[in-house]
Amino acid sequence: MSFGTPAGTRGARQPSGRFTTWMNKFMAERLRRKGGGKFMGMDALVLTTLGRKSGVERSTPVAWFPGDNGTYLIAASAAGAAGNPAWYHNLAANPDKVRIDVDGRTLDVTAEQLHGTERDKAWQQITTTTPRFAGYQQKTDREIPIIRLAPRPS
Repeated sequence: MSFGTPAGTRGARQPSGRFTTWMNKFMAERLRRKGGGKFMGMDALVLTTLGRKSGVERSTPVAWFPGDNGTYLIAASAAGAAGNPAWYHNLAANPDKVRIDVDGRTLDVTAEQLHGTERDKAWQQITTTTPRFAGYQQKTDREIPIIRLAPRPS
């Protein structure tokens, strides 16, 4: 299924600004250097997308959860903001031009947004593992998108 979760009408303030940009860059470099690790107490990977407007690569540390058959699940929570994070829009525009750095490996992946019961099952797993995501959902009226990242054959 396709991407296309619309922005909500209410939500928390989306993290932005120079400090957020600096922190994301710092954490991405740290995660790559250490071969993985945690970010805000969660397992984290570095998501590299192609900018939908600029065409420039953008790297962002994001929490991940194990999916079926060696896939990775990520949630476009933006800490409960009304809008989806920029990386979500980049994935929607270029779902087959995505790379992740995780557990000391760099993988080319394909991004797919989950819907229906598949999304519900993944959401249950995410909120059980990391309850703060349920709090993010309470802050906004948009449905937080869940994305499955599947390694591409080499």
